[in-house]
Amino acid sequence: MSLPLDTTMRFGWMTSMDSSAAVRESTALADRIGLDSLWVGDHVAFAIPIMDPLLQLAQAAALSDRLTFGTSVYLLPLRHPTPVAKQVATLDRLCDGRLTFGVGIGGEFPNEFAACGVPVKERGARLTEGMKVLRKLWTGDKVSHEGKFFPFKDVQMLPAPVQKGGPPIWCGGRSKAALTRAGQMADGYVSYVVTPEMYKESLDVMAAAAEAVNREVERFDTAHLLFFRIDDSFEKSWDVATEHLSERYASDFRGPAKKYCALGRPEDLAEKINAFRAAGVRHIIVDPVSPPGERREQVERFAEEVVPLLK
Repeated sequence: MSLPLDTTMRFGWMTSMDSSAAVRESTALADRIGLDSLWVGDHVAFAIPIMDPLLQLAQAAALSDRLTFGTSVYLLPLRHPTPVAKQVATLDRLCDGRLTFGVGIGGEFPNEFAACGVPVKERGARLTEGMKVLRKLWTGDKVSHEGKFFPFKDVQMLPAPVQKGGPPIWCGGRSKAALTRAGQMADGYVSYVVTPEMYKESLDVMAAAAEAVNREVERFDTAHLLFFRIDDSFEKSWDVATEHLSERYASDFRGPAKKYCALGRPEDLAEKINAFRAAGVRHIIVDPVSPPGERREQVERFAEEVVPLLK
């Protein structure tokens, strides 16, 4: 069995918007250069400042009638899924159904789980159950749920999202458990820090997981969050990417930057993206690992210099 993939390639931008001006500028730029989507990440406490994803997207959604919006990825285990279901359903209505809800377990910063009162070892089980709760509440029907973490009886959450059954849920993660969850439960998969070869292997694991539970999948979306830096040479872009990723993740990222990022000239980036497309990726979400003052320029260069090489 293989998962049914789309044929169209789409391009999005992973960003962080820490002011109303930043939201306006980022949304306008993404629209102007023809990107398909705008994405934001999520942490309660992180190595660098980070904003709440749903609030950022709510403001951006008011500024574009064309872009789609997504979380990559929302750490659902840090929260109770019922109020999250209400927030996401509201956001889906505010952006007229142009929302993808990417979720993941996190865990690389255990203190944020402690701060939220959530045992870090429960994060996988909480995500699995939380996804079930979201989908039940998004029907708009009166529903009940029996589970270890979030039981309730006879709750009807209205209004329902614009998208029938709620926004598509894409799962992140690289572990066998995460890939199995995606294959058995998710509408799509969004990865980061993997190679094209690893991505293809992940799709095989997800397909086998879906087949194991006799799941019939009509459509499965595939995305990859790609760190990139355009420069005159691989070495120059590697140095810049290493500096900024090491700060972001509070660790030495030089080795991973070389292995996982798209670095160098526009044609070098196109070659890397073509390899991901061959592996099954249909939505590239670019993240410019550059000084803050250069990130918008890098995204603009990506749209103008890299995307045409892919058509």
